[in-house]
Parts: sequence; C-alpha cells; structure tokens
Amino acid sequence: MVKRNFTILKYLLLIWIGSFFASSVNGQQDAQFTQYMYNGAYFNPAFAGKESGYRFSALHRSQWLNYSGTNGPAPITQLVTASGSIDKLKLGVGLNFVNDNIGPSTNQEANISVGYHKKLRRGVLSLGLMGGVFATTIRFDELSLVNPDPKLPATGSETQMNFNFGAGAIYDRTKYYVGISSRHLNEPAFDFGEGSFENQLKNHSYLLAGYRIKTFAQWNFEPSVLLKTVSFNNFSYDVSVIATYNQKVSGGLAFRGEESVSLLMGYSLLRDNSLRIGYAFDLVVGGIEAKSPTSHEFMLSYVLPDVTREFQRTIQRTPRFRF
Repeated sequence: MVKRNFTILKYLLLIWIGSFFASSVNGQQDAQFTQYMYNGAYFNPAFAGKESGYRFSALHRSQWLNYSGTNGPAPITQLVTASGSIDKLKLGVGLNFVNDNIGPSTNQEANISVGYHKKLRRGVLSLGLMGGVFATTIRFDELSLVNPDPKLPATGSETQMNFNFGAGAIYDRTKYYVGISSRHLNEPAFDFGEGSFENQLKNHSYLLAGYRIKTFAQWNFEPSVLLKTVSFNNFSYDVSVIATYNQKVSGGLAFRGEESVSLLMGYSLLRDNSLRIGYAFDLVVGGIEAKSPTSHEFMLSYVLPDVTREFQRTIQRTPRFRF
C-alpha cells in the first residue's frame, strides 16, 4: 500500500516538474501571500469544495510598508475567496477575486473554480479547473522608462482584459497532502500604447505540500512548503511551521527564500471556532537596499456551520386515533 501511494505522489511530482520546462524564463507575476497555507484555493482550483460546508475569506497585504520608489508606491494586495461543496455529486465550487497594485500597474482577476473529489485508497484525490478574466491597468504617468517610446502616452491610463485558465490536483492522506497546479495556462497577452509596451502573463506553476502532526496535549503542528516557478531556472519557495492549540490559538514561523522571515498568528472566535482572524508580519532580510524592511498581512475567514434539521415525528392524539 505504501508503494502504491508513493507511485501516486511520484506521478504528481513528475507532472509538476514537467510544467517547469513548459515555461519560459520570466519573473514572478502572481501575487504572493505569507498565509499561503490558508489560501490554497488561490494557487490550486482543486481546493474548491475540498472541505465540507461553505467557506469565506478576505485578506489584505501591505508589502514593504512605507516604500517609495521611482515606479510608484509599495505593492498592496487584496484577496477574497468563497467555496462550497456539493457532497452528493462529489463536487465543489469556488470563487476568488484578486486586486494587486504594483507600482504603476493594477492587476485584477476573477476566477470560478470547480473541483472533483474522489476517494482513492486511503486518501482523497481532488482535481480542479479554473476559468475567469484577468485585467491589467497601466498608469503611464507613473512609468519610469530608460528609453521612452514616443508612441507611449505620457499621461492617462489604459486597461486591457483577457481570459485566464488554470488546473490543479491534490492528493490528501489526512496526515499529509501534496498538490500541483498551473495558473495562466493560456498565457494571456496585453499590448499597451499601440504596441509600444507589451506584457504577457506567463504560466505559473506551484507545488504545495504539508504534513499534519497531532499530539495528545491538544497541540497540532503543520509544517508546509510552497514551491513557485515561472521557469525551471527561475523559482522561489516558502516554508513554514504552524502550531495550533485546542483548534483555537495558532502561531508559527515562515521563511521566503532570499526575501524575508515571518511571524504568523491566528485566533478563532465564537464557540464553534467558525470565525478566525490571522496576521502575518514579514521582516525583509534579502535585497533590503531596494525595499522597505516590513510587510503586513491581515486575514479574516468564516466557515458557515452545517445546519442539520432533525424532524421528529410528533405523536398526535384524537378521540379515535393515535398516530
């Protein structure tokens, strides 16, 4: 059985590694999140409906706080997600919206995800597809170009929109999980200023894996890693360890390769722990000369409790019948 499960993991890894070679060399274009372990649906559509019930989350990230450079202010990102499961059909649906401000540009995307979940041996295999739109806005007066193009406007802004697709898979064995995914499979292209400023959204591939450790003292630990790539020669990674006490209070540490170390905290509210607040603090340790030293991330999530109605047969008495 162990050998068979290892074979499944091996196939997933080979598919993900193969996606490396399908990408051309380019920098990271997707938004990044320190609390990635709670926002898997952004990276992988197979997370849609993976867990029962209805789940909602909202996140705000202020990266490199108080940074001021030649190409605009520091990046600011918002992420909103929602998902639900249709247990009878083994399906899940999800929706996510991203607003990412990076210097002179703003990227916005809205995606609908569909996930299919099937028990496989002692785990669950989830497959997901994602489709939506990706819009980019360029503010020309905020651009700082070494060689300005006379065709490129000096003021104003321009917005372009294109379709966007992605796919992913997850295998979850309760104690551990591993997922692979690719976003922007169709690599939508944008052409600003009558062809003077071209920008193509490259395919991004991800591998997300984690291990769940339960103890007898109401403490749970979950180390995880997120590998990100746009090409085989250009990748980055996040690693973290989260500790949770009594399913209510959590804290942990994270490290983003060549960029920052992070402190994560979370607290679950309400009796059923359905409402959770989270915070992440990043301290930049790499490339500090071109950045501000801190980033901050706030997150709010809510799980709609399962509502079960038990209809009990009521005994009704009449002069003639009892039923």
